[in-house]
Amino acid sequence: MTGGFVEVADRVHLLREPLLRVNVTLVVGDDEALLVDTLSSAAQATELAAAVRAVTDRPLTLVNTHHHYDHCFGNAVLAGDPPRPVYAHALAVAALREEPERLRREAYGELRAEHPALAAELADTPLLAATHTVHTETALDLGGRRVLLRHPGRGHTDADLVVHVPDADVLVAGDLVEQSGPPAFEDSYPLQWPDAVADLLRLTTVGTVVVPGHGDPVDVEFVRDQHAELAKLAWLIRAGHTGGAPPERVAAEAPFGARAALVAARRGYLELDGTA
Repeated sequence: MTGGFVEVADRVHLLREPLLRVNVTLVVGDDEALLVDTLSSAAQATELAAAVRAVTDRPLTLVNTHHHYDHCFGNAVLAGDPPRPVYAHALAVAALREEPERLRREAYGELRAEHPALAAELADTPLLAATHTVHTETALDLGGRRVLLRHPGRGHTDADLVVHVPDADVLVAGDLVEQSGPPAFEDSYPLQWPDAVADLLRLTTVGTVVVPGHGDPVDVEFVRDQHAELAKLAWLIRAGHTGGAPPERVAAEAPFGARAALVAARRGYLELDGTA
């Protein structure tokens, strides 16, 4: 990993991991600093810790936007010794605590062909579940700076969190918003995803800086456009399911490209069948 944090708003810093284009956000308060997401492996997290210390020496509190490997497998390095609080949605906590080997296996399978070195790193990385659970909303005080952690509903996963920094007008959206590629639907709830994005939009203003899970920071218009595409996709899935169309037909007409849309259509059909 190369590069360090860049300030994108008042005492809000962004690090962009180049391999998977994962964003890590550092919010600095008077007493503490909040680190949002911890990357994929112990090696990446060790470099991340050094990048954090180049910005601030304040004690860290961590947040995981969800339980996918590229957002939380660095927890043990950054919060294990000495122990630091880690916040995540209750279902993300449960996944890391109860099914770490499944998460590790799925991550390894996803990475081994295109990124074998990173796959090998995460295979040996100890996993640490969050210590503090969020169900709907939790406010944190970093010392003169209030930060809101909110679960806007099911979308990219069943355990997404967004992080709102109101005094800097920054919203960290995790993988509910994507810039560097289409949304990832493998664990998603595509029929509910538009409602989750609508919920997070209520935290924004015209000038809000939105940090997606991957890619460049975006503005509110970008998020509104992605919301419209997600809403169209959900409508097509419902219509296709009602009409008995195969998911492939839905994907051919849907936004985000046929490959991503096919995964979304299959997930949406599972939702409508009550098996997702």
